[in-house]
Amino acid sequence: MAQARYDFDLFTIGAGSAGVRACRVAAGYGARVAVAEERHLGGTCVNVGCIPKKLLVYAAQFRDAFEDAAGFGWMVGPRSLQWPQLLANKNREIARLIEVYRSLLEQAGVQCIEGHARIVDAHTVIVKEQTFTARSILIATGGWPEQPHVPGVELAITSNDAFFLQRAPERILIVGGGYVAAEFAGIFHGVGAAVTQLYRGPLFLRGFDDDVRHALADEMRRKGIDLRFERDVVQIERHGNGVRAALTDGTFVNVDHVMFATGRRPNTAGLGLETAGVQLDAAGAVMVDAYSCSSVRSIYAVGDVTNRLKLTPMAIAEGQAVAETLFNNNPTAPDHSSVPTAIFSQPPVAAVGLTEAGARERYAQVDVYRSTVRPLKHTLSGRDARTMLKLIVERATDRVVGCHMVGADAPEIIQGFAVALKCGATKAQFDATIGIHPTAAEELLTMRSQALLPL
Repeated sequence: MAQARYDFDLFTIGAGSAGVRACRVAAGYGARVAVAEERHLGGTCVNVGCIPKKLLVYAAQFRDAFEDAAGFGWMVGPRSLQWPQLLANKNREIARLIEVYRSLLEQAGVQCIEGHARIVDAHTVIVKEQTFTARSILIATGGWPEQPHVPGVELAITSNDAFFLQRAPERILIVGGGYVAAEFAGIFHGVGAAVTQLYRGPLFLRGFDDDVRHALADEMRRKGIDLRFERDVVQIERHGNGVRAALTDGTFVNVDHVMFATGRRPNTAGLGLETAGVQLDAAGAVMVDAYSCSSVRSIYAVGDVTNRLKLTPMAIAEGQAVAETLFNNNPTAPDHSSVPTAIFSQPPVAAVGLTEAGARERYAQVDVYRSTVRPLKHTLSGRDARTMLKLIVERATDRVVGCHMVGADAPEIIQGFAVALKCGATKAQFDATIGIHPTAAEELLTMRSQALLPL
């Protein structure tokens, strides 16, 4: 396994989803493993990402559920959200998960070290003035919210702060056009805030299919969220009990909070990577090869710190692949193709495979199928809402190369269809599959006419 001159076979910096998976798998293969974490076990996903965010999404969804109940004969009386109770319950669950992570590492025989780790050279790490050596080092330090350089930015919050607000805002301005901004717009709208979302471009969710982007914008506006595109914040100042944001169009927005969701930077500062010879890209991300190896052969990197696909399941797969490569004599390159993704907006978005634009760039001929339906639920609730579903097919092979959905349960539905795309399913096979009725998912199996025009 390792030479005796090293303290560990693997020293991981960062105990988030990627780092923990790599440590556990490596230890399972007999490696001597340590992990250093300066904040909380579980990383972004457990503490200020996927898990607490989804819990807040669930809370926000009750607003519509209460309103829809009357159409089904339920009489729902006065209701109010106890924000402090919601956060306390959320914090209790996160604390439980942190202890689960700690237990999993301890049971695997991984040594957990608290503190900031700094790399000295290709095989040496220092934590709190204590020196450790390792045959291989893994960087799994994730990312951190980034804020723009505008006057008054210190008065703004980020998504990290949003999980710990003492009071639910009555008015909030969310700046950004990615999935985090869209998700928190839905969360705060759902808990009763007046929400304005800004994006500097003409349409948010760059990188998603254009029909998805338009469909979600329509549904968010239908709910009452104030979406403003081609605008940005130029200054923030205190105003009464809140803040005032000056925008590029000359207008002002008075709110309780301005929240920037304008991207995350890789957590590489202060790690000593440059000193060790590890190459970083312009954004500060660790540059790696197909096997997650950096420019230094003994130093690997996985997860958001590499600025590849910023998805927790992908980070976990990358961490496992490193352990397979180093300690199971099984060189494994993680597969970044056809990875399903979701936005837990309201309504949610999910997709797998290519966008229409991406498919047209790659293939000579593409067929597009799209359906926009009113969910059966809302024939009684009376809510004005639509679900959009879309398939993209390579004409030469009849293979479905893209599957997209905006609407209730989209992430749960697209997860199953992701398996079909991974297996190379054709449109004919979709057509031959009997759908479950009545569901939104069956629409993906019954589309026969090609879409002529975009939404």
